[in-house]
Amino acid sequence: MTEVATSDQLLVVIDPLARHTDSESVRIAKDVLSAGAASAKVCLPQGPEEFARALERRGSRRPVVVGDDRALLRAVSLLHRQRELDACALSLVPVGDAGVLARSLGVPTGTVAAARAALDGAERWLDLLVDDSDGVVLGAVGIPPVPVAPTVIEPSVMTPSSWLRTCQSFVRTLATRPPRLASPAAPEPSRLRVEVDGATLVDLDQPVEAVSVTPNGGGAAVEVRPVPVGTEAEPLRAVGRRVTVSGPTFRYRADSVVTGPVRTRTWTVREGAWGLTLPG
Repeated sequence: MTEVATSDQLLVVIDPLARHTDSESVRIAKDVLSAGAASAKVCLPQGPEEFARALERRGSRRPVVVGDDRALLRAVSLLHRQRELDACALSLVPVGDAGVLARSLGVPTGTVAAARAALDGAERWLDLLVDDSDGVVLGAVGIPPVPVAPTVIEPSVMTPSSWLRTCQSFVRTLATRPPRLASPAAPEPSRLRVEVDGATLVDLDQPVEAVSVTPNGGGAAVEVRPVPVGTEAEPLRAVGRRVTVSGPTFRYRADSVVTGPVRTRTWTVREGAWGLTLPG
């Protein structure tokens, strides 16, 4: 579904991290949006609770998120939990990290171009993956998660006490071990069962190097890369509505968030479930 965005009443939600990392880009985005909209209410939440409250109280205003990929994911997740994801299309002005997800979705990387797209673009209704814990995926699932820095742990997994213990352990490690340079270790092969719409694509007897799941054209595109035995193994591919991965405990990356360990996870495609304003 595609339609021209008509609302000139904007709610501009500026993520706190964006204000901290690039205040000049935030200022430019705010100026362009305020000058181009009939009415723009600017919200400066100090944390996740205020971010959620601003979206919940948006009224008829169309939300524009100024921030990085994680800010977009947070907004979509909140609207999904409120069961209001289909009530409005979101806009994003990328400020902060590299914005790999934003680029893959077609959002302009320049501040002015992205703000103009939010004002004058068209609503594109995109597919979504929803897992069995009610988490959402906009871009892709990757198993094992590709190492990146910084690592983002799902909030439900990292508690304040465990965060403190992790920091204390890290400080002790720095104090007791001499510094050294080392390349990241390659992930070990996994033994996983991957099922697509109930049919087994790969089973536990076949070790795999990687699994990816991506929402695409009303279905989930699944690719499994088996470990080569003798000669190079061809990737196994399938498309379906429901994908289940199970086996020994594993971690996975959903967009920018690393989750796990889990023993099983199921993703289901929601076709045209969320709207994003993109250049027309």
